[in-house]
Amino acid sequence: MFSLSRLLAVLPGLALAGAVTLAAMLIEQVEIAATGGHFIESLVLAILLGTAIRSALPLGPRFEPGIEFSARTILESAVVLLGASISVADIGEAGFGLVAGIAGLVCLSLLFSFGIGLALGLPAKLATLVACGNSICGNSAIAAAAPVIAAEPHDVAASIAFTAILGVGAVLLMPLMQTMAGLSALQYGTFAGLTVYAVPQVLAATAPAGLISMQTGTLVKLIRVLMLGPVLVMLGIINGRRGRKVSLQHVLPWFILGFAAMMALRSLGLIPHAALQPIASLSNLLTVMAMAGLGLSVDIRSATRAGGRVILAACLSLVMLCATSLLLIHMLQIA
Repeated sequence: MFSLSRLLAVLPGLALAGAVTLAAMLIEQVEIAATGGHFIESLVLAILLGTAIRSALPLGPRFEPGIEFSARTILESAVVLLGASISVADIGEAGFGLVAGIAGLVCLSLLFSFGIGLALGLPAKLATLVACGNSICGNSAIAAAAPVIAAEPHDVAASIAFTAILGVGAVLLMPLMQTMAGLSALQYGTFAGLTVYAVPQVLAATAPAGLISMQTGTLVKLIRVLMLGPVLVMLGIINGRRGRKVSLQHVLPWFILGFAAMMALRSLGLIPHAALQPIASLSNLLTVMAMAGLGLSVDIRSATRAGGRVILAACLSLVMLCATSLLLIHMLQIA
């Protein structure tokens, strides 16, 4: 139960995380006003600002409970709300071949990325986070996988920071792929959905190619996001076998069950259409606040120790993902 004493304990850190969240969102709005787009999202800005504050200022112990609450409980709540963005009908419209292909691609990318991370000397948990970020949905997947494998805050921050860099680069360079590879609007949308990390980044990358690319890319991306649940269950089982006692709560954390429940409600039409956008906005707000809390947990000096190896692992994984995605588009004869 969330008692009054617990509330008072988390308030200082929660207020600090809220201030960082507000600053990140304001900077994003300034960026949109100045450039017409947001290449560095508020989610990334929040973790960068939080890390800068933690590294520059001696935060006392009174901030710790609220910072931890933001980085964990608020994040888990955001994952639950994310389930409302996906319905079974959306998946059915894509066709079994594409859905199966996406599932296979995600599994292959996870294995390859994890293997590359280990080969480059990354710790297993950090390699897992990089693999999840590259293979599923970037920062959101990293953030969701972190509590399941009990990842250290500095590992989470490092993987998110460098995955974010690649995500921005992908948005900037992705439109060139349509010309270089001679992709149709449908093919390009599929390619972007298979490779770009976040849904907003997919929209930004496909907008120059038109509405068909945007719709296709978004649908494919949402199917990739759907893989997050099964992957987290798998990680829970593996992590349990490595020494932790396996329990239903560990293998199926409450927020994953909540994610599935929200998806079921969306599929059954029990969530009013008018509520979908507010739920998505709330999920995004909570995720940004969780990233602020995460950044406030990390000293930049510890987050950059494995920087070179992390970015190399992420780059190699992304190259493999792009090549495999083009092969899948050819195999499925998407025109």
